[in-house]
Amino acid sequence: MLVLTRKAGEQIRIGNDITIQVLELGKGGVKLGIRAPESIAIHREEVFERVRQCNLAAMEDVRLRPMDAALRLWKERMEKS
Repeated sequence: MLVLTRKAGEQIRIGNDITIQVLELGKGGVKLGIRAPESIAIHREEVFERVRQCNLAAMEDVRLRPMDAALRLWKERMEKS
């Protein structure tokens, strides 16, 4: 991992297309501005992890055999009634 020290207003370049600028330094954290092409997804770690978990769960649902899925749906409906 590359570790850099920057002051407010200073920037970091990643390749030709990505610029990270330190906007503010405060007691609660650091505010960063990120300029990157729209094709590059940028997420906070906790959001990225939540999306990843949801995607894994959805993939697991798709892998269920049709009979298992039908049985699960039937059980859910029975519990609601």
